[in-house]
Amino acid sequence: MSQQPPVRSTGSPPARPDASMSLLTNVMEHSLDDGYAEATARRQAEGGGLPRTLRAKLGLAAGLVIAAVIVTVGAAQAQISAPVLAKEREELIDRVDAQTEAVDELERNVEALRSEVEEQQRKALKTQGGDQSDLVALLAGATEVAGPGVKLVVDDAEESDEGGGGPRESSGFSDTGRVRDRDLQRVVNGLWESGADAVAINGQRLTALSAIRAAGDAILVDNRPLVPPYTVLAVGDGKKLSTAFQDSADGHYLDALRENFGIRSSISDEETVRLPAAPSLIVRTAEPKTADAARSGRPETADTGKGTS
Repeated sequence: MSQQPPVRSTGSPPARPDASMSLLTNVMEHSLDDGYAEATARRQAEGGGLPRTLRAKLGLAAGLVIAAVIVTVGAAQAQISAPVLAKEREELIDRVDAQTEAVDELERNVEALRSEVEEQQRKALKTQGGDQSDLVALLAGATEVAGPGVKLVVDDAEESDEGGGGPRESSGFSDTGRVRDRDLQRVVNGLWESGADAVAINGQRLTALSAIRAAGDAILVDNRPLVPPYTVLAVGDGKKLSTAFQDSADGHYLDALRENFGIRSSISDEETVRLPAAPSLIVRTAEPKTADAARSGRPETADTGKGTS
């Protein structure tokens, strides 16, 4: 029996030992992505490119140049506008100085005119006063006065800010230990009744038309605010005036304020006290009634002056 030849397979060649690691093999054989390889080939075909470090240096240099240009342009504009701003500032300062000088000049004119008006009013008092011109000027507060008198100092209580109950608070006083306008009114009226010829409070001369009022916590004399302590000067017979005031109802009223509310006060007779002239004057004259005015019952009066302030 004849032997059969061995059968040989004519199929595909045997598989590679690393056939099961095709992905890893592909990564090893093609380490550069096809897109990067294509881009590199294209740049090489175009003549190559600049290194990355060189491009970065060029970009930095370009940025510095742009920044330098911007700073230079800004500096140039500032130098151009600086003289304009300086000129405007100088013009504004000159205008302010000019207006300040104008206001000062107007104030000087007002003071000069006020002095002239007061002088004319004093002359009118002396002319119209006749034999009693000095007495009229004294009572009107038109002239300074000096002579013997008394010095009365009235001050708030030491702890006047604490307040408290009592008749003063219920009568409209916000604080029992504070000197009020009605207190000074009674003091001044008591001095007049005791024989004072002239009175002043903290340098403010009082006349028959003066007003002592309150504005909040402040006391006003002829619309001028005063601060404690309140120094009241009165011209007259010092000892007699002091005794008469302390024995009067207003003197007892001041003692009651000291005893009940702690308001401090002291009085002393002085050899010489000096009172200034009143800061404002009002000069009025009266004319006798005519026959027609007498029948109608209406008096005729003329106002020859206006108050100054």
